[in-house]
Amino acid sequence: MTDHSLPVRALVRWALPVLAGCLGLTALAQPLQRANQLSMPMAPAGAAAGARTADFIVALVNSEPITNHEVRQRLRRIEQQFAQQGRPLPPRDQLLPQVLEQLVNERAQIQHAVDTGIRVDEASLLDAERSVAAQNQLSVEALRQRLAAEGIDRNRLRNDLRNQILLQRVRDREVESRVKITESDIDAYVSEQTGGAAANLMLDLSHVLVLVPENASPAQVQALQAKAQQVADRARAGADFAGLAREFSDAPERTNGGRFGARPADRLPDLFVQATRALPTGGIAGPLRSPAGFHVLRVNDKGQAGLPPASVVQTRARHILLRTGPQLTEAQAVARLEQYRSDIQAGRASFEELARQHSQDGSASAGGDLGWSAPGQFVPEFEQVMNRLRPGDVSPPLVSRFGVHLIRVDQRRDVEISQREQREQIRAMLRERKAEEALELWGEDIRGRAFVEYRDAPQP
Repeated sequence: MTDHSLPVRALVRWALPVLAGCLGLTALAQPLQRANQLSMPMAPAGAAAGARTADFIVALVNSEPITNHEVRQRLRRIEQQFAQQGRPLPPRDQLLPQVLEQLVNERAQIQHAVDTGIRVDEASLLDAERSVAAQNQLSVEALRQRLAAEGIDRNRLRNDLRNQILLQRVRDREVESRVKITESDIDAYVSEQTGGAAANLMLDLSHVLVLVPENASPAQVQALQAKAQQVADRARAGADFAGLAREFSDAPERTNGGRFGARPADRLPDLFVQATRALPTGGIAGPLRSPAGFHVLRVNDKGQAGLPPASVVQTRARHILLRTGPQLTEAQAVARLEQYRSDIQAGRASFEELARQHSQDGSASAGGDLGWSAPGQFVPEFEQVMNRLRPGDVSPPLVSRFGVHLIRVDQRRDVEISQREQREQIRAMLRERKAEEALELWGEDIRGRAFVEYRDAPQP
């Protein structure tokens, strides 16, 4: 897939909460604001106690109503989110006012978006619908069928999507002009994070442990040390360290390719820290003797806590893309790609040749080759499947917003990140942090200028 065919796009954050309220899918609702930031509307005097079966207006935002049904729908979304994450849910009498205030804030922002000329065209709505389907591992056809089975009008989904797109666009526009990250901001952040370099050291290590039994004879110790030395020699010669760990290691991490994962230096044995502190990424240390036995270590990555990693894992993959439309349904595309996959695995056809003949992407002429890609380069639904594949694996058919894909991973490699690239990552991180602050201030300003009239208190 060429760069213009599968571009880097922001995840449609607005698409997830819609389905969480509509379907029993694994989607996340928008997070509530912190309670101490919300004004808590009071029920008007004389309001009826107890649940109300009929729908009714709970608030007016610039004369536009918010109904009890809308509050209940949002409440259900949030309850689903908490349940999926296994988190305890606050009592409903505390949650309902927060839900209502969230809806009030959103309604005021949507009105501001419309009043200032922001519009959502049909193409954007269709793209959003495809994204919702892909993120929930459904085709668009299956999504619509699921909505119908749940008794949900498709127009309701589209209206929710339209509002969420309006929210996202107006927030992006307003925040864009308020957030600037200078080189001095980056320098200050780096200085802050590296102030205590030793304390902030992060190490991502893998290891092979050759256990030495208690009361081992000198001959046994010598043989086990030789075994560890063989592992170290092969690792330094370029052998796959994860494979060596699975074959030779006696540590529990062997099933994970010997990888500890990134940890602060003070949470690792001092023996490991001292042996790897001066090594570059990819460096091998050992064999090292400890009371447990002999260790061989590999430095996967190293850096300072709070700073971007010094290296990233890049993937080289190929794909076959079939675009769906009036001439080819998603079900037909999936069936066709399943046949291609079967032919490839049986040796009846090569991935490259099928890509040249059938892929509807700019990469077809190169046998579907996408080149080396870094994390975040492809859309999430594509990248998640790609990242689960081992080199040589071919995925089942994958539905994305662009069509249906077959993916094969060819290679992976660790690539060091330049200082310039690290600074750009810091810039993006600082920008996101400042954007959240700017968005909060802008939201408070829009809320303060809106006329809000609270009616009857919402009922669950």
